[in-house]
Amino acid sequence: MDFQQHLATFEEHARRRAERTEPRPLGGRLPQALVRSIQRFQAGEDGDGTRFIAAATRAGDPVYLAAVRLFEAEEHSHAVRLANVLRYAGAAPISGHWTKTVFNLVRRGGGLRLELMTLMLAEVVALRYYMALRNGSGDDYVADVADRILSDEERHVPFLLDRLRQGFAGTPLVGRVAAAGGWWMLMAGTALVVAHDHGNALQALGVTRRRFATDVLRLFRPMAASVFGQRGIAGRIAAGRIGRQTGATSPARPSRMASSTDRGVETLRHR
Repeated sequence: MDFQQHLATFEEHARRRAERTEPRPLGGRLPQALVRSIQRFQAGEDGDGTRFIAAATRAGDPVYLAAVRLFEAEEHSHAVRLANVLRYAGAAPISGHWTKTVFNLVRRGGGLRLELMTLMLAEVVALRYYMALRNGSGDDYVADVADRILSDEERHVPFLLDRLRQGFAGTPLVGRVAAAGGWWMLMAGTALVVAHDHGNALQALGVTRRRFATDVLRLFRPMAASVFGQRGIAGRIAAGRIGRQTGATSPARPSRMASSTDRGVETLRHR
């Protein structure tokens, strides 16, 4: 797969960021539960991407590696914007959080595919979280920051999925079923943990814990289906198993992946 188009898109957005001066207003008032929630997300965004860059380096594709470096720079820009939001609310960033530690432990020792699958968990959660922050904060500055981060995350998803599809293209069915099942388990667990850990903040944004977790799985469904198999057999088998445990339904067919994901994101954007 040619990642030249992804690289060109990242380069264009890097130029736009360089030309933009980030506003840094002060005097904002946000609920304390929301401040604590933003602190945790800011800590999660604030990393140097060492593991991902190292895994991309081993893949041996200089175009892909260049795109990964710009992807990580974009993620760091999210940390900067969220730090500005915290200062706006009279708070400061925190050095870390236990969820970030667990996230890093899951990634440790794996190759590029595990790195991408783990990053996708964070990206799907971020899609729903920044939608909620944009729609429910009641603050124009916070809503603008959330909306711009959300736009970046929506571009990140196809970038990560394209490489994952490539990575699993030659994997036998039994391997795809096992990988898809594990991925669904991790996604369901992640959605439930985040919904619980950020529950008070989500309530302040007008989103229940149950609604958040359900929406995350709904967004994830077509993405998982797009990775595993021509007809998504592995994804459907795995999702069927997890669905019986979480209430999620089977994923859409890969041929509908783009439109299904776009419709899901667009629907949630207006909630």
